Amino acid sequence: MVYGYCRVSTQTQAKDGNSLEAQEQLLKENGAEEIYSDAFTGTKAHRPELDKLLAVLQAGDKLVITKLDRIARSASQGIELIQSLLDKGITVHVLNMGLLDNTPTGKLIRNIMLAFAEFERDMIIERTQEGKAIARRQPDFREGRPRLYNRKQIQHALDLLQDHSYRQVTELTGISKSTLIRAKNKAAAVQDT
Repeated sequence: MVYGYCRVSTQTQAKDGNSLEAQEQLLKENGAEEIYSDAFTGTKAHRPELDKLLAVLQAGDKLVITKLDRIARSASQGIELIQSLLDKGITVHVLNMGLLDNTPTGKLIRNIMLAFAEFERDMIIERTQEGKAIARRQPDFREGRPRLYNRKQIQHALDLLQDHSYRQVTELTGISKSTLIRAKNKAAAVQDT
């Protein structure tokens, strides 16, 4: 049986050709009959679909992945996982590298590529942390997503709620019911203190 595995860790990967759909298409084009997909960061050891896949793989099966970093971002984790698959008689085909094997050259290439994937992940984390540190120095810095509505807009919507239903206020202001409920609960909590 030919199995495929794909993973995305961020929403932005959909924009750079690493979306689950793009990976699944490549896997199907390369013979994958059954595909398992995860939407978890590669830094997490527990990926439910990968765990399910590993439980069903048997000697003689083939595992197809688009890139080595889709199955492991840590060199040690990837080396251990791929070696255990090869030892069980499972063929591992990485589309941008070819078939992996247990030859000395195959091991060297696999280890180097996994080390580069881990290095790349570490560099991304370092750059992100540096960017956040620089941003925190700005006087108007706020952690997280930018707010869609300012305090005045939220207060206006809360005032409207006194005489209108959530549905009506949502239609009038464009502010979702869940946002209104959170704002109302927050306002009530502030008044209680």
